[in-house]
Amino acid sequence: MIRFFVLFSACYLGTLTAQDAHRNVVFIAVDDLAATLGCYGDPIAKTPHIDRLAARGVLFTNAYNQIPLCNPSRASVMTGLRPDQIKVYDLDRHFREEVPDVVTLSQLFKNAGHRTARVGKIYHYNVPASIGTDGFDDPPSWQETFNPYGRDKTDEALIFNAEPHRKISAALSWLAADGTDEEQTDGMIATQATQWIGENKNKPFFLGVGFFRPHTPYVAPKKYFDWYPVESLHLPYAPENDRDDIPTAAFAHNCPVPNYNLEKPVLLKAIQAYYATVSFVDAQIGRIMASLEEQGLLENTVIVFWSDHGYHLGEHGGIWQKRTLFEPCSSAPMIISVPGAKGNGQICRKIVEFVDIYPTVAEAGGQKIPEHCAGRSLLPLLKDPLAEWKNEEAITQILRPSDHRLPQPVMGCSIRTPRWRYTEWADGNDGVELYDYHSDPEEFRNLAINPDATTAAIIKDLQKRLRKKASGKIPETPFHEPRL
Repeated sequence: MIRFFVLFSACYLGTLTAQDAHRNVVFIAVDDLAATLGCYGDPIAKTPHIDRLAARGVLFTNAYNQIPLCNPSRASVMTGLRPDQIKVYDLDRHFREEVPDVVTLSQLFKNAGHRTARVGKIYHYNVPASIGTDGFDDPPSWQETFNPYGRDKTDEALIFNAEPHRKISAALSWLAADGTDEEQTDGMIATQATQWIGENKNKPFFLGVGFFRPHTPYVAPKKYFDWYPVESLHLPYAPENDRDDIPTAAFAHNCPVPNYNLEKPVLLKAIQAYYATVSFVDAQIGRIMASLEEQGLLENTVIVFWSDHGYHLGEHGGIWQKRTLFEPCSSAPMIISVPGAKGNGQICRKIVEFVDIYPTVAEAGGQKIPEHCAGRSLLPLLKDPLAEWKNEEAITQILRPSDHRLPQPVMGCSIRTPRWRYTEWADGNDGVELYDYHSDPEEFRNLAINPDATTAAIIKDLQKRLRKKASGKIPETPFHEPRL
């Protein structure tokens, strides 16, 4: 099994009914989650609760975010618009500066009469600095907001930082914490969410639940670290000369040196800590699922599970964290479970995008899809995962600031099709990449280097398709240096 993404609507059976418009939505966001889940085929991960959620829905093996960075990705998901439409590419710009009147996904349900609330991180927060605050929230999206503050904040002085010259937000840093799940911020988020569900079970609602882990620092109770003995872990494989044919701009400015020059034992401990936080979050999601079942709400609730983007754990000879256009970062876990979906339990291998979340969830919840949405409803695939799906492609982009490697800011744009990924940096002026997933699923061979006539034709076609949906131009608004 690989990555799941589940969506459904009563449209499968005909037209939407009044009952559909009263469905609840539980919208679960996880921060910086790779495909490190049992249901995605990870042989190490211990994630029984997410695995059970995945079994309730349709498995989408190819779901892609629009920009692999927290703030712009979340803004894109919640508005249903692409980064070039909302002009959000970094961590310090709010989407309403560009689209002040846009109706967000939760706002759509609020306007329809649903109770709406947020617990934790749905929009961007500086982690861990902004835990316990409203972060970069959007007040029109909610009627109620809750910002728990756990011992992961009060115990920050105990966190181990493998790179002391960096803040713990951007470094490989972790803590095997004392105490219980419920004392951690994410445990408190689950507690608040289950309480809110019980208090609002008799009216339709949209509840956003945002967990802060596994974002750095990787903090979880000690018991989860014990689940992953260091001696059972390993670093990803990469050929010795893997980076020789990759453009400089392809590597994030905060990770230009392989593995941050850290020794293998330290890196393995970082992987242990990452998996520990994933299992910790899995347990909290299990608590929310149990609450829905106890309240008798599972049969009337759309459950959405997604991560803002993927995550690197040492691929390509030592890439960590985010901000790349490689497969592990541009793809991300997504699960949406809707009661009675005909496709539940099946696999869909079509290419889908995060901008498809808004229109699909809106329709699954009985709401009219706003005209502004850039994506398309996935309901036909949820009825039949093998159905014909035209124009299979996903667009992901990232903006690089100028630094000692790049004298000017550079926009990278990438298109993923069932077979190919084509990426260009600054419209190709700072490098191009082409990978064939039929023969090279790990992206080890850049075919855009000295292409033959056939490869050149493929590049030309993909470039044309890419530039219809994403601009390689630097935005006119000032670029904000990313901060964490």
